[in-house]
Amino acid sequence: MEHKLLVYNTLSRCKELFVPLKSPYVGMYVCGPTVYGDGHLGHARPAITFDVLFRYLSHLGYKVRYVRNITDVGHLEHDADEGEDKIAKKARLEQKEPMEVVQYYLNRYHKAMEALNVLPPSIEPHASGHIIEQIDFVKKILEAGYAYESQGSIYFDVRKYNKTHHYGKLSGRNIDDLLATTRELDGQEEKQCSLDFALWKKAQPEHIMRWPSPWSDGFPGWHMECSAMGTKYLGEEFDIHGGGMDLVFPHHECEIAQSTAALGHETVHYWLHNNMITINGKKMGKSLGNFITLDEFFTGSHPMLEQAYSPMTIRFFILQAHYRSTVDFSNEALQASEKGLNKLVDAYARLQRIIPSATSTVEVAGLREKCEEAMNDDLNTPIVISHFFEAAKAINTVTDGKGSISTADLEELKSVFKTYLIDILGLRLESDTNNQNDAYKGAVDLLLEIRKQAKANKDWATSDKIRNELTALGFNIKDTKDGYEWSL
Repeated sequence: MEHKLLVYNTLSRCKELFVPLKSPYVGMYVCGPTVYGDGHLGHARPAITFDVLFRYLSHLGYKVRYVRNITDVGHLEHDADEGEDKIAKKARLEQKEPMEVVQYYLNRYHKAMEALNVLPPSIEPHASGHIIEQIDFVKKILEAGYAYESQGSIYFDVRKYNKTHHYGKLSGRNIDDLLATTRELDGQEEKQCSLDFALWKKAQPEHIMRWPSPWSDGFPGWHMECSAMGTKYLGEEFDIHGGGMDLVFPHHECEIAQSTAALGHETVHYWLHNNMITINGKKMGKSLGNFITLDEFFTGSHPMLEQAYSPMTIRFFILQAHYRSTVDFSNEALQASEKGLNKLVDAYARLQRIIPSATSTVEVAGLREKCEEAMNDDLNTPIVISHFFEAAKAINTVTDGKGSISTADLEELKSVFKTYLIDILGLRLESDTNNQNDAYKGAVDLLLEIRKQAKANKDWATSDKIRNELTALGFNIKDTKDGYEWSL
């Protein structure tokens, strides 16, 4: 399959031509949420980033198996090997069963993803549903000699692994530097080395999430789920592993070590990571307590928000920045995104109403190629969007009666809008993006039809009154050769 898609591989630290292992099939694994609270803007970014990659690979003709996991066990506080399970803690505080907590927040996560027009993955496995696979994986690592048992828990032997492999290759860390900067923590006496991480943890008496294993009643380490489920559904080698940049170390670093130790080789060919959403320069996250949930964005209910923002505004805001760049939240930035999206929505609506001419005076040729070039350059969505702002200017030129477009060019323009903005970037360009329902639109159109009749009857007083009143309410009214257009 011929294409020129370049992706930035975190492992090699450069852009590489994407060549799947078994074309046309592509295996892609992305780390999903730990479901102990509502999804926030930081969760939206990887979901949207890898949704676009999923869409684009499918557009190129690949048959993609997209696996996005749900972490519902084993993720301890502060990403450590000691402490309370995040979900178990939430269950205790709310006096619920842990899986009750999981299901509640998972339902809400799915609802938010649907609102953001994020396609569901091919498979969405739960960590708690793959305990047997994780135990088997731990056994393989023990048999290979890269793990040890201590007081009913199993730990990965980082120093031994590093003698034959490079622990830290993904994150660029050096084990000696890590040892020099890592202090011994209370409660970790059972580890041989502070860098060693848990593959299986013996459950303390108060720990309510536990399963039997050859070593103890306990639960898998957080990193183990991805190694086990990735290989189960995508094989011992697969194409893409994605996630947020905050997962590079320790999560993905540990995952590489686990998989290599168990299988004798690495599993992932391309590691892709999106950058962070920040607030005042700090990462947005639950652990830092500085997050705004997606539902709060949609309703405007958070004190930091000046207004509600539609799901498409949020999606557009994220896509206006390259996925490897940081995005700092501000109301000003979101409001600018809202205005930008509205321009494209209006342009798309105008595009549907254009009556073609015999010839074109606006430039349409090359738009598809420009969009393809940008997407092939490591999913450069901001450049794609910039091309459509230029296309919007051409559309306005035609609808204002200052230019013309042929039938062939008009159909091509409609096709490119649908392919890149709707199908690949996943933007809904229907008028409800502007919070305009059919009745609302109908009422405004009725008023403007009355104004049109008034103008025809030379009733300038009525015509001017309707225009002035609508303008005062925030509407933009434009008279055209075909009648009128309006927007907010």
